Amino acid sequence: MSQRKNNRAEPPESGEVPRAVVSRLSLYLRELQHLVAEGTHTISSGDLGERLNFTDAQVRKDLAYFGHFGYPGIGYRADELIAAIRKILGTDRVWPVAMIGIGNLGRALLGYKGFSRQGFDIVAAFDTDPTKIGIVVEGIQVRDIVTLAEAVRQHHIRLGMIAVPAAAAQNVADMLVGAGIEGIVNFAPVTIALPPHVSLLGVDLAIELEQISFDVVNRQRKS
Repeated sequence: MSQRKNNRAEPPESGEVPRAVVSRLSLYLRELQHLVAEGTHTISSGDLGERLNFTDAQVRKDLAYFGHFGYPGIGYRADELIAAIRKILGTDRVWPVAMIGIGNLGRALLGYKGFSRQGFDIVAAFDTDPTKIGIVVEGIQVRDIVTLAEAVRQHHIRLGMIAVPAAAAQNVADMLVGAGIEGIVNFAPVTIALPPHVSLLGVDLAIELEQISFDVVNRQRKS
């Protein structure tokens, strides 16, 4: 019988984990979830890497930051690796989230079911527009932003998402920090400043399109 390796998620022994490694963990998690849904329950590092255009060495190196996974002659058991990666990412629990800004983007984000599937539950939504306050969007009643701190305490919210116009983003971020939020995803197309103890991720979809257009243009130049 094959001997089992240490299939536990462990904190890295030294230094910070590179952000690129964390990003790839999310990709591994999604791919493993797709595999299980398709009925595949084991996979090698080579096959997992090939599906995502990474080398098998890259997959093994990324996972080695957190422990040793897999079984000799078998590879990874998908369910076990999913559980380990979710623990590493902190999504082995449900995270209450606050959404600020109920315009077109905010409404779309409230309707996105993928958040709840990955452990994120938008429990409160806020706006400053009197015509939006009190309406129900995707089962969530929109609150006046002046009640933000109260809602954060009530629902034990630690994460927030900003989907407001650029001019309002910094003020909203300051309100979130003041209410005790520890991590913010900013969808507003502007850079915001936060204290060191608050994690920030900026998502500018136009920038993503610029990166793709650069690739397309340069591919044409080379051909």
